[in-house]
Amino acid sequence: MKTQLLSAQCSTDLTQAAELLKAGEQVAVPTETVYGLAADASNPDAVAGIFTAKGRPANHPLIVHLGDVASITEWATPIPDEAYKLANAFWPGPMTLLLPRAEHISPVVTGGLDTIGLRVPAQPVLLDLLATHQLAVAAPSANPYKKLSPTTAEQVMHGLGGKIAAVIDGGPCQHGLESTIVDLTKRPFRVLRAGPITASELSAVLGETVDAPEQHDTVVPGNVGSHYQPNTRLQMVAADLSDLSAPHPEKRAALLHFGDAPTRDDLVCIAMPDDAARYGQALYHQLAQADQLGVDEIWLAQPPHGEAWLAVHDRLRRAVS
Repeated sequence: MKTQLLSAQCSTDLTQAAELLKAGEQVAVPTETVYGLAADASNPDAVAGIFTAKGRPANHPLIVHLGDVASITEWATPIPDEAYKLANAFWPGPMTLLLPRAEHISPVVTGGLDTIGLRVPAQPVLLDLLATHQLAVAAPSANPYKKLSPTTAEQVMHGLGGKIAAVIDGGPCQHGLESTIVDLTKRPFRVLRAGPITASELSAVLGETVDAPEQHDTVVPGNVGSHYQPNTRLQMVAADLSDLSAPHPEKRAALLHFGDAPTRDDLVCIAMPDDAARYGQALYHQLAQADQLGVDEIWLAQPPHGEAWLAVHDRLRRAVS
């Protein structure tokens, strides 16, 4: 299969993408979080093609992307009032609501579960595509299973070229990390995947505490022990770089760091932003860049802690070899 590269700036290309999706094909789309591998969520065979292309186990649930808030009634029931409070505050945006799935929804979409993840994306091209063509798409990250989530169309082509029908090039992603998933199926409400929207922000809108446990056993997208991994071995080092190995005459490493870094022939140094939002936006991209350097290892200086950094630490905990 030849994967077509379509432009988000070309209306003809976007119409072609919509036609491919309606025909049951898989198309990688830009979102404000990461690029997603989309298929018509109402077509179980098309959705099954996502799992095949990614090499993803079929019992892993997918997130359905909608064109507007009103569409959630077609996918979930019952819907608590709190879902609309959060939707009105954060949609379109990087928040996924976990709700009871409507009875007619195929278990192929939900990984066999009785819950479904829904969100309205903030990427304007994708949002217009969904609304204009009356589409809802299941769309996990557009990467081979457990590998780095792509934040550019080039990275999608590198990982899935030849396996899917098309990629819409919408430029770099705004956030660079996957959406926050919040479980509204039981109280207390819980964040099940950290993302750009924090538990404190959710709590402020609802007027009640939203928990954010570091460990839980609820099956949601991205909740596996090893995930988001570059092909090159990734190791964490101290933020002050005090535990770096001594120079090695036969090995080279890429070092993602804050501030000054040592000048060494065996190191390729990559400076990272020092605030959480910009760091998250850069993380997958810089790891992908380091992966292409032909080094033996990637070293990453420990990022700061705090609520704003929870999503970064969640991804790195799963990515470190």
